[in-house]
Amino acid sequence: MLATVAAIIALSTLAFAALLQYLNIFSLPVLVGIVFIFNLLQWLFAPYMIEAIYRVREVGPHEMPRLTRIFEDLVRRSGISRPRLMIADVPLPNAFAYGSPLTGSRVALTRGLLERLEEEEVEAVIGHELGHLKHRDVQIMMFLSVLPAIFYYIAQSLFLSSLWNGRGRNAGVLALLGILAFIIYFVLNLLVLGVSRLREYYADQHAVRTVNDGARKLAEGLAKIVRASGLLKLRGDTTSHSFKALFISDPDATTEAYGYTDRELVQAVASRPITLGDRILELFSTHPNVTKRVRALLRQAR
Repeated sequence: MLATVAAIIALSTLAFAALLQYLNIFSLPVLVGIVFIFNLLQWLFAPYMIEAIYRVREVGPHEMPRLTRIFEDLVRRSGISRPRLMIADVPLPNAFAYGSPLTGSRVALTRGLLERLEEEEVEAVIGHELGHLKHRDVQIMMFLSVLPAIFYYIAQSLFLSSLWNGRGRNAGVLALLGILAFIIYFVLNLLVLGVSRLREYYADQHAVRTVNDGARKLAEGLAKIVRASGLLKLRGDTTSHSFKALFISDPDATTEAYGYTDRELVQAVASRPITLGDRILELFSTHPNVTKRVRALLRQAR
């Protein structure tokens, strides 16, 4: 979902940049202002878009009393203001924390998560998501994403300027500067993704601290999420690709078999070799490799 919103904002910003360049009123302060405003709007209004697309609703006060008690207990242990507990009508097991000054903080659990995970594993997943809220990860990642976006649109603008300047010397200089700006964007984007992966580990640690036996419970929950995503793919669930932006792991890379106990499933995920391809893919991912996460949790559980 967030990737879709970002793509819409990216295309809109690029269109504005091209229009301003065509009208010859383009400047760096204008570009920075546009990028900042669009990222701010994304932060403010994305919760409404998420809830509309994924049919997210708030859990009623008497609808799921056990889940509500677990949630409120973890909120108290986390030392944060109570966010709203939401349910998303999504078959894939997942959970996500989101919010803005317009909506307040929210934690959403998918229907698939509640159907496929045991109560203690759902508890650990909630602890992870509350960790994101406690660490203000939504706000931090929003602000960090502004700088790469600025260099991306500077590169786009310079390339457009080089095309409109024909084959002259200035066109060549503008094209080279555009390439340099794009390289800077690429490096900054990798750094932002690295920060995002680090924040996931911090959220895991929050779950370990606030949930009794949290390391084991979260490891089992992550392993089951990986397995369930793969099984949905094997069943030919065509909706899976629509939700990849929110996944804790890529469903196209998971094809776990039936018949595992909880402990065997965790060991199966933890014992996977991490290939060079896995390490390269991780560089471009917002989440750490799930095998590395499970191994880290198992070390703590021991």
